[in-house]
Amino acid sequence: MKKLLVLAMTLITALCLVAGCGSDGPKKMVVGLDDNFAPMGFRNEKNEIVGYDIDMAREACKRAGLDVEFKPIDWASKEAEMKGERIDAIWNCFTVNPERAEVYQLSKPYMKNAQLIVVPANSTINAIADLAGKVVAVQDDSTGSYIIDGNDEMRNSLKEYRKYPDFAAVYMDIDSGRVEAAVVDAVLARYYDSKNPGKYRILEENLGDEVVAVAFRKDDKEYAPLIDKALDEMKADGTAKKISEQWFNADLTNY
Repeated sequence: MKKLLVLAMTLITALCLVAGCGSDGPKKMVVGLDDNFAPMGFRNEKNEIVGYDIDMAREACKRAGLDVEFKPIDWASKEAEMKGERIDAIWNCFTVNPERAEVYQLSKPYMKNAQLIVVPANSTINAIADLAGKVVAVQDDSTGSYIIDGNDEMRNSLKEYRKYPDFAAVYMDIDSGRVEAAVVDAVLARYYDSKNPGKYRILEENLGDEVVAVAFRKDDKEYAPLIDKALDEMKADGTAKKISEQWFNADLTNY
């Protein structure tokens, strides 16, 4: 009798593993992010990961019937993290561009952004042309770095061009005077400006408007369709607009 019971339990376990115990899809989506990227994803005073993208991901995953886990990663290693299946998605103000579309499957865009030039408040830099002969910073493997890397004339005009692991390090060197300007995502630049009134100045001239999306593995067939459907619902019923206005006092979902 005991042997029959053991055999029965073994068969039930095996069937659960094969059938997923009734599961028809993924139960959890692991989201990779730079957790120094306020206000998209960052640590609050309790060391909790919070932000606009965090709220968007939680709501979308809830609608998709998924649990979500947020995993801080080295931003420059995000492609390796994805290919190694240590993360399932990148949800972190991820700019849509042709280079990324070759590597990742991208969701439908969910907000607008731009690349801005940030300088100290007392800087004499007033236009992009004034960057010639200056030390300029970007986050490594960011849209700002793609723009400068792809513009030989601009890059060669700079005194020095420095890449940093995250924007926290970029702003630290602006504050210390080690760099004279930085190319920064609009959402982050305006957030820092609001938290430090009078400390920085954002040039009126920018390096281009853009939209952002969620990135998945190129061959993903599980998460991307669920998230696209949820994002459509969130935009249609006003939830995405509400989250945007909570973080930015503006509707950045209207692009």
